Amino acid sequence: MLRSNVIASQEVHAKWGGVVPELASRAHQEHIVPVVREALDKAGVKKEDLDAVAFTRGPGLIGALLVGTCFARSLAQALEIPLLAVDHVQAHVMAHFINDGEERPMPDFPFLNLTVSGGHSQLVLVRSPLDMEVIGTTLDDAAGEAFDKGAKVLGLPYPGGPLVDKYARTGDPDRFVLPKPAITGLDLSFSGIKTAFVALVNRGEMMQPGFKETECDHLCASLQKAIIDHLMAKMRRAIRQHEVERIGIAGGVAANSGLRKRLLELGEREGVKVFIPPFAYCTDNAAMIAMAGHHLLEAGRLATLDVVPIARIH
Repeated sequence: MLRSNVIASQEVHAKWGGVVPELASRAHQEHIVPVVREALDKAGVKKEDLDAVAFTRGPGLIGALLVGTCFARSLAQALEIPLLAVDHVQAHVMAHFINDGEERPMPDFPFLNLTVSGGHSQLVLVRSPLDMEVIGTTLDDAAGEAFDKGAKVLGLPYPGGPLVDKYARTGDPDRFVLPKPAITGLDLSFSGIKTAFVALVNRGEMMQPGFKETECDHLCASLQKAIIDHLMAKMRRAIRQHEVERIGIAGGVAANSGLRKRLLELGEREGVKVFIPPFAYCTDNAAMIAMAGHHLLEAGRLATLDVVPIARIH
C-alpha cells in the first residue's frame, strides 16, 4: 500500500532547454536527504521501521545514479536491512500495480507494455513482475526525446512534451506530413521524424518569418500524430504477432493525451483490454521503484553493498 510518494522537481534544467547531467547530479545531492525525510514523515514511519531499501541502479545519467546508489547503500548498511537494485525501465512497467487506495483495474499476466519516455522506447512482453522480454526497442532516439526536440525548435520551454500535447489539441494533425519510419520488425526509430520536423520548421521560417508561431498548433499536432502513428503501428503488429489479450503503456510519454486516446482506440479495434496508469505514476517516481523492489525482495534477489550503477542496462 502506497503511503507517500515525494518528488523533487528540477526546474534548473528549463533554463538550458534540456537536462544537464552535472546539474542533475548536483540537484540529486541537494534534495535526496530532505526528500527521504519528507517521504518518511508523510508515511508516518521511522527509518528504523523500514524492511528494505530499493533504488534505481540504471539505466540513466551516471552522475545522478551514483548519488542514489551511494545513499541507498549507506542507508541499508546503517539499518542492516536488504538492498534492492531496480531496473528503471522495468519499474515503469510496475507502475500498473501501484496500490494507492484507488479502485482501478490492473493487468493480469501476460500483457504487452509500451514503455515510452524521454530516454527509452520499448515494447515489452511482461510474463510476470520479474520476467520481462524486450521484443522491440528504439534504434536511435526515444519518443520523448522527439517530442522535446520538436518543442525546442518551436521555441517552447523545457520540458516541451506536455506543451506539444496541449497545443496539438487545437491543431490540424494533417496540415503537415512527416515521414513514416521504414523500420522492419518491432523496433522503433524517431530520428527521421525529428530531423524532418526540424527541416520543416526551418524551411517555413525562411519562407515566412513567424511561421512557427502562427502554425504552432498545427505543427504540434502533426508532430504528435507522426510519433503516435509509429508507436501504434508497432503496437498493432506486436499484438497480432504475440496474440496478447492485454496491453498497457508506461513512462513519461504515457501521460500524453493523444497517445492514451489512440491506445484505447487500438484496443477496441484489436479486441484487447487496455491498461493505463494514473498520470502521477507515468513520469519518474519513487512508488514504481518501490513496487519493483517489493517483488525483488519477495524473490530474494538482493543486491550486495558493493553494487554499482549502470548507465545502460538494455
